[in-house]
Amino acid sequence: MTNVVLEIGGETAAEIADSVRALIDRGELGPGDPLPPVRALAESIGVNRNTVVSAYRHLAGAGVVETAGRAGTRVSAGAVVAQEGFASDTVLRDVATGNPDPSRIPDPGPALATLAGRPVLYGEPTIDPALEAWATDWVRADLSAREDLRVTITGGAVDALERLFADALTRDDLVGLEDPCFLSALRTVRIGGYRPVAIPVDDEGMTVDGLRAALEAGVRAIVCTPRAQNPTGVSLTAERAAQLRAVLATHPYVLVIEDDHFSMLSRERYHSIIGEGHRRWALIRSVSKFLGPDMCLAVTASDADTANRLARRLSPGSTWVSHLLQRLVVALVSDPALMAFVDRAGDHYRARNDAFAHLLTAEGVPTAAGDGLSLWVRVPSPARAVAEQLMRRGWLARAGDEFQLDGGDASDRLRLTVHDLSDSDAARLAADVAAAARSVAPHPKASTAP
Repeated sequence: MTNVVLEIGGETAAEIADSVRALIDRGELGPGDPLPPVRALAESIGVNRNTVVSAYRHLAGAGVVETAGRAGTRVSAGAVVAQEGFASDTVLRDVATGNPDPSRIPDPGPALATLAGRPVLYGEPTIDPALEAWATDWVRADLSAREDLRVTITGGAVDALERLFADALTRDDLVGLEDPCFLSALRTVRIGGYRPVAIPVDDEGMTVDGLRAALEAGVRAIVCTPRAQNPTGVSLTAERAAQLRAVLATHPYVLVIEDDHFSMLSRERYHSIIGEGHRRWALIRSVSKFLGPDMCLAVTASDADTANRLARRLSPGSTWVSHLLQRLVVALVSDPALMAFVDRAGDHYRARNDAFAHLLTAEGVPTAAGDGLSLWVRVPSPARAVAEQLMRRGWLARAGDEFQLDGGDASDRLRLTVHDLSDSDAARLAADVAAAARSVAPHPKASTAP
């Protein structure tokens, strides 16, 4: 430990953090290795204790180290963010996936037969004209006041986030993320080397105080989910959206990104936090939830300057989105019967989640269904212990703390994807959740939880 203390140097928090990164890059500090105690390091290099605290906080925000209270601070061990999707190599019934129901995804076969046309060559426009026209109408219906609206096409929502961040941010910049957080957004921030700032979410969406605090901390971008927030299922109310717009009015150059991932499947109204005078903004709408995850395409509407910057990262012929895929999307969304099928899928997800929430409530686990593909279930016992008990009963569930940022506490939550369960399986799972919760010690928050 003494040698590590002596090799870490710097007069500012940033310099100390860079010194720790250098030790990690050279392999002198590895996953799980402890960093010096704050007081010891401060005394060794002759800086204020708060400077070291700030450096460690900086490193933790970037996912480089992990803090564990009295257990100290250690170098992070590999992947720090869980990922969505099916678990591999399990015989358990997986209710942790966050996936749409395959039977509710339209069959693209008939539309594929209509896609004959001339080949698209290098140097041609990146956006198919028919898709651009449809996408512009789609987003303008909700952002009619934005005269500067421009549309870009990317290879899905995560691709859009990566490109928007890469253009607007530099390494270690602060990004405001909802807490609990969509796993892919958190992973994108971590991989990009940016630092997430937690903005709490309540029953009306992103909180006003949380946004205000994030702006005061110096975030250069924020990501907000206006509907079907993942994992909570919460959608912004009109009143909350107006309050958030008012806070953002004095920060017009902070990049505001809205990820309206559930879009056509949502049963809630879209309320935007993008004010009429906001200068840097983007609205991302992926087709993956209603046309299937393999349809890697997202519509990104934004102000003209952001659109121009984003377009420069979409090189014709190399990093564009396939025109065959774009034409397929146009063919699918232009079919009234298919769009009616999509609408029924949205009704199905809401109805199945509502029904399961009633089952849980009847079992003594009060639950209200939000919007989206999953439910956010409060349990009276630590969620990880409940999830372990569910595994013994044949279920693979996801504990809420996988979605939380450093400042949050979702340790009494499970996220369950149940819309594809039969009635009998849903009833069995509800009973097993209640039994699993009763079999372990109550959560400390249980006595005060609403």
